[in-house]
Amino acid sequence: MEGGAAALRRFPSLYQINTRAHLYEAGEAVGRPATFDDFSEAELDRIATESFDWVWLLGVWQTGDAGRAVSRRPEWQAEYREALVDFSPADVSGSPFAVREYVVHRDFGGPAALERLRGRLRSRDVRLMLDFVANHTALDHPWVYEHPEFYVHGTEDDLAREPHNYLRANTRTGSRVLAHGRDPYFPGWPDTAQLNYRHEALRQAMTSVLRQISEQCDGVRCDMAMLLLPDVIARTWGERSRPADGSAAVDEPFWPGAIDQIRRLRPDFVFMAEVYWGLEATLQRQGFDYTYDKQLYDQLRAGADADTIIAHLRAEPEFQRRSVRFLENHDEPRAAAAFAPATHCAAAVLALLAPGLRLVHEGQLTGRRVRASNHLRRRAPEPIDRELETFYTRLLAIMRREEVREGQWRLLEREPDANGTPSWRQLVAYSWEREERRLLVAVNWGPDRGRGYVRLQFTGLDGSTWRLTDLLDSTLRYERDGTELAKRGLYLDLPGWRPTVLALSPAER
Repeated sequence: MEGGAAALRRFPSLYQINTRAHLYEAGEAVGRPATFDDFSEAELDRIATESFDWVWLLGVWQTGDAGRAVSRRPEWQAEYREALVDFSPADVSGSPFAVREYVVHRDFGGPAALERLRGRLRSRDVRLMLDFVANHTALDHPWVYEHPEFYVHGTEDDLAREPHNYLRANTRTGSRVLAHGRDPYFPGWPDTAQLNYRHEALRQAMTSVLRQISEQCDGVRCDMAMLLLPDVIARTWGERSRPADGSAAVDEPFWPGAIDQIRRLRPDFVFMAEVYWGLEATLQRQGFDYTYDKQLYDQLRAGADADTIIAHLRAEPEFQRRSVRFLENHDEPRAAAAFAPATHCAAAVLALLAPGLRLVHEGQLTGRRVRASNHLRRRAPEPIDRELETFYTRLLAIMRREEVREGQWRLLEREPDANGTPSWRQLVAYSWEREERRLLVAVNWGPDRGRGYVRLQFTGLDGSTWRLTDLLDSTLRYERDGTELAKRGLYLDLPGWRPTVLALSPAER
């Protein structure tokens, strides 16, 4: 992999777990507070059997009383009650992104319990990913008192004019006005304090934190990674980002140097960036192995036309290989709620069988519909959607295939049939190939019946009869003449929003 080591597979899969909610439910089952040691063998076996190369444990780090106090604001509790009808104040745990200390949370068993879990995952060829919240810290992080120079400072006027973006902090140098962590488009996060990446000592300190994290896992998901880019800092903070202690301001990007330092120690360590605003390629160039593909998610959720999705999938192959495809994560609505039943399966096929890293969120496979609050320790119980569970079982089996994990991907051209009806433009099709294994993925991304030809690029089709088996519905099998496939392509006639995944094999004679 350019700039660093590869994950286990060329196109790996990652399973995201809400650590606090997951362990709360495990504790309910065993009748005591659960730790990482309470991940069952059967649970880890299932993750490995489903061929997830990575587990991302969301929110393992120590949080504090200050973050919990902010999360208990009365005005936020209406949202909590929407997600948890029997909510009580005891359920508020504080945001996992208000990190007080990069030490494994005492409630989860501390560093030793995490290390044991990591070893159990490793024995199953599964690697561990943790969070790095680079932009800000919790209000009660020790640096707020000991190193106020590490933070963006404001003035008394700033605090009076924008109390939602600034706070008064007690520090070793006296009372100071500091900024809440934020991005340039939204108010500050009131449980956080904004770090200043134009301060050289802060950059060194955060690189040291990264080294500490890299000893405890195999990769990091970097929260809101684009906020550390110099132009984003300038747009968000302007002159307020000058170091408050008068030291020289640094305007070089943080990520390239920090990533390089970690890679010298851990060549196989993996960096994944949460990134938006068209800055994905920028962060890939700065050393990230993977970057969120929010654009494809937004297109699918908005029901963008097939041509728009195809245009997005025409990006450079290396950019696509390093894109993170998803239908949901902890920041987005649940896919089962955000996508209509008619489009959910089609969107899942398009996203999770595209090249890149495939991210699956805990609960997605069973059709959870209620997005859990990051501020709460538990989530509402929900029934399993058996139909959706069956679909995802079949999709995961396809994702395990060698051609999908290691093979060559091609976006395929579509053509109208003899009638020239425009419905062919609703088709999105691509292929996977590895040695003798060949797969065609096609989705009618539209409400009307889609009819048209797909130009195949497989060699050696001529002169044979080929069996096409739909891996999403094994009762659907077809035989086609290879010469016609090579010359004209495969004719598709799919109902609205229908996906099909066809495995090609020579027909028995």
